[in-house]
Amino acid sequence: MTLPRVLVVTLGGTITMTADDGAGIRPTLDGAQLVKAVPQLEQVARIEVATPFMLPGASLTLGHLWQVAQLLRQRLGAGEFAGAVLVQGTDTIEDTAFVMDVLLDLERPVVVTGAMRGPQAPGADGPANLLAAVTVAASADAAHCGVLVVLNDEIHAARLAKKSHTALPSAFMSPGAGALGLVAEGQARIGCRPVRHRVQSILARMADPAEPEWVPVAQLSVGLDEDARIAATLEHLGYGGAVVEAMGAGHVPEKAVEALAMLAGRMPVVLATRVPAGPGFTRTYGFAGSEIDLLARGLLPAGSLPASKARLLLSLLLATGASEEDIQAAFGA
Repeated sequence: MTLPRVLVVTLGGTITMTADDGAGIRPTLDGAQLVKAVPQLEQVARIEVATPFMLPGASLTLGHLWQVAQLLRQRLGAGEFAGAVLVQGTDTIEDTAFVMDVLLDLERPVVVTGAMRGPQAPGADGPANLLAAVTVAASADAAHCGVLVVLNDEIHAARLAKKSHTALPSAFMSPGAGALGLVAEGQARIGCRPVRHRVQSILARMADPAEPEWVPVAQLSVGLDEDARIAATLEHLGYGGAVVEAMGAGHVPEKAVEALAMLAGRMPVVLATRVPAGPGFTRTYGFAGSEIDLLARGLLPAGSLPASKARLLLSLLLATGASEEDIQAAFGA
């Protein structure tokens, strides 16, 4: 039986990092070296490797991800591959996976993976994660699931995946929902499938191979006793939008309301919550600084998106020329 073909695209990250001078690990291993270190891959798929970047996860940009999305759209759209694996740093796996899920509307699986421990560390998890990710990318059962995150043999939806620990190999989870499935006995076992959202169709009709001009979007955390006065500076600093990470179900102190309302009159402002699981509310609380109050003053609800992913979505929408109606529709998805 002919094995499926899988494209492995390496962007850097801990999984590629080694050290030889005692000064800390840094990206040194390219995609071909990572694949060579896992001979079991030969039993799962025929691998083709690309290494467009060698960067820590924290140094990736939307520009880098736009280029990767174009590469995946071209290569997977041609029907040559069963799926693709993106290998990168875990700092931003949840971000990359979400951006890819928004930009790509492909039938074939795209899986993002990495490692919590460098290849020279005892118990390095990179080889196992790469093998599991390729197993999922090669599986027909993973089709039509959108972009997936696979680490520690768990399969997560891009929209839900979140890094929840700085050190453990079990760092990734999907707050409020749980994993979609797992890899066991060399097989991808998917127990449930994520709901696809309208935002893909909103961005798809604006898609263009040329990289857009990125619009900076600020992310503000508004907690206890915060007056949000910094909001007044954002427009002067060149920001084109903002995301407010509020408390509870979407609440801010009363003294922060006026600054946020004024900002929403000048640019799109999205209201998210700092709580890891559960959606922001839209129609329950009515006090000054509540979600009803803030939405009535022009802020847009993030729904179940955390502030970090809401910021990325707003950045993509603004960069691709989305109208006010498009932005409202995207955050209503």
